[in-house]
Amino acid sequence: MAIHQALTHWTVQPRNRDAEQRLIQELGVPSIVAALLVQRGYADPEDANRFLNPRLDDLFDPRLLPDYAKASAEILGARERKELIFVHGDYDVDGVTSAALFNRFLSAIGCQVKTHVPHRMREGYGIHRTAVDAAREAGAKLFLTCDVGISAHEQVAMAGEAGMRVVVTDHHSIGHDLPAAQAIVNPHREDSEYPFDELSGVGVVFKLCAGLTQELGLDRDKYYRAFLDLAALGTIADVMPLVSENRIIAKFGLERLADTKKVGLQALMREAKISVESNRALRAYHVGFVIGPRLNAAGRIDDAAIALKLLLENDPTEAASLARKIEEVNTARKLEQNRTIEEASTRVLDRGYALKNVILVEDPSWHAGIVGIVAGRLVEQFRRPTFVLTVDPETGICKGSARTIPKFHLADAIRAFPDLFLSGGGHAMAAGCSFHIDKIDQIRDSLHHYAAERLLPEDFVPTISADVEVGFDELTMASAEALERLEPFGAANPEPLFVARGVTLAQVIPTKSPQHAKVSLKCGDSPSKEGIAFNIGERLAATGAGEVVDMILQPAVEEWRGNRSLKIHLKDYQIPG
Repeated sequence: MAIHQALTHWTVQPRNRDAEQRLIQELGVPSIVAALLVQRGYADPEDANRFLNPRLDDLFDPRLLPDYAKASAEILGARERKELIFVHGDYDVDGVTSAALFNRFLSAIGCQVKTHVPHRMREGYGIHRTAVDAAREAGAKLFLTCDVGISAHEQVAMAGEAGMRVVVTDHHSIGHDLPAAQAIVNPHREDSEYPFDELSGVGVVFKLCAGLTQELGLDRDKYYRAFLDLAALGTIADVMPLVSENRIIAKFGLERLADTKKVGLQALMREAKISVESNRALRAYHVGFVIGPRLNAAGRIDDAAIALKLLLENDPTEAASLARKIEEVNTARKLEQNRTIEEASTRVLDRGYALKNVILVEDPSWHAGIVGIVAGRLVEQFRRPTFVLTVDPETGICKGSARTIPKFHLADAIRAFPDLFLSGGGHAMAAGCSFHIDKIDQIRDSLHHYAAERLLPEDFVPTISADVEVGFDELTMASAEALERLEPFGAANPEPLFVARGVTLAQVIPTKSPQHAKVSLKCGDSPSKEGIAFNIGERLAATGAGEVVDMILQPAVEEWRGNRSLKIHLKDYQIPG
């Protein structure tokens, strides 16, 4: 039996007024900021102050990383002996920035370096045997991985048999056994004493190279200035939790990215229409939705080597040419992505797949590099765990990606049917798999029943999770400006959402697009506040002015011609009762 979808559900956390008051008194923050800090686990004034005021000096000692000393000895030994180091990254932003950071840093300290990132279609995820062969043929003595390698047992052994020593740096979760490398630098290791295990792949590389900088007696601050931009790019694009070290890396890395000296990044930001003026206020949004997708596009539908070359390029003319190429690839990626989303959505509706608890949809014409994005969009549309797959017409093998809703663990679901899937794995919210096309109906039915046994009807309801309920008088310019101190926003530190109740829609003003509307909001004796509502304009027009509603909103600072003003972003609303 399928579980059907209901209207959007809101959740909101209770306020702890006593804890808030302590933060207000000791830190001088507005009540709305104090409420948010308490709700997110920073009730202690010292912890809250550290969160609001991150410092590079608060980064942890890189020597605490597991196998740091062994990795350092291998890298500096290869440097001393003038041996070639073969750096192997990955084809996403995290993997490409990891490889670029290693290349730039190791070259700067006098190492001989050759760097490789895999081609998604020819080599697939991880380390392909051809890459080990290429390293051997190049004469490499040290095979150095980044953002990959923790599960590459066969390839690491192969590199060892070819006479290479291997250092693995990675951040992915670890299986039962470690590969037979000389050093494995991964904060997820069970024996790790490192205080933070959620570094990105480039975060691990950034910290390892920071340790080498100290060992060599070089200027640590100069190192930070040179490489925080790459570290922030990979950390934010890989959707790592922006807390602890990641918050520090992201905050200061965005500042460095704003005035980066890397001509490739400069050229890419010009192509993306990120102006010099807006560079001074780069936010996580620019990485997650503007820069990151462009770098990722090369690895998705073309060759990630283009993105790596851009990050390593020192010639402005060549950088501009590479940036234009990436822009063209990204445009093609968006066209292909939109076509596939439309086709997949239509197919789900026409074939009744939306009535299933888990959606599987496949087509041989879909590009393997974008099926994960398409699956995510279908989850948003249908509120169902979704598998989107491409099909090899010669072998009949379906291969693709899955995205899900909370409370449905994708990796567990795939592992529950070893006789049906040829391969599969990943995480709770994102996974990949393959199986023969002959099994698709059986898999579709099996996952449908598997989900029915584990999910309740409310698990399929779209939910907006607000942080806390606030009074209309707490929505001030001062509070909106103070909320900016919590940036950068991202995973584990999302943009705050607040509930305000009993607010009158004093005016609903249409814009050029019926999807959006301007609003004037009024509550009691408080002065009216101007707002904007994206994607709910038609609904607001139908509701009309004068209605009293409860709403989910964000107070924001709007800048126009040098003037800053408060603007309420209306996200959703409900008529009480």
